[in-house]
Amino acid sequence: MWTDVIVALPGMAVFRPPVSESSLIRCATALGHPLPADLVSLLHESDGIEGEYGDGLAWPAERIASENLDLRGKTEFASLYMPFDPLLFFADAGNGDLFALLSRIDRPDVFVWNHEDDSRTWVAPSLAKYLEWRLTGQIEL
Repeated sequence: MWTDVIVALPGMAVFRPPVSESSLIRCATALGHPLPADLVSLLHESDGIEGEYGDGLAWPAERIASENLDLRGKTEFASLYMPFDPLLFFADAGNGDLFALLSRIDRPDVFVWNHEDDSRTWVAPSLAKYLEWRLTGQIEL
């Protein structure tokens, strides 16, 4: 379903092989919470999607775990940024900004974190709309 929808959109997307169940389990275990169902569904079809310029439209499960653990675990970030625990980063804009779902709240919204001013801005009502709007240029970076 996901790959068919993405292929029908303008823009380039490079798909990876599907994620293994063990990678999903390792990711959720490392983060301490399950991944949102839509993200799991997407990863089952493609363990990460790369955009035209190498930006991560959706990261592989291992990168999702490592990036989130890194951001949540850096003590120097505590004095610079609001907490990252409510966010589950899953993609990048290629300019330092990151896209996130809510990690522990059952809401499908996608937000962008601006790395320069620490703002968190709503950009899409769902993962599907995020992918559509990223590939059609409706999400301006």
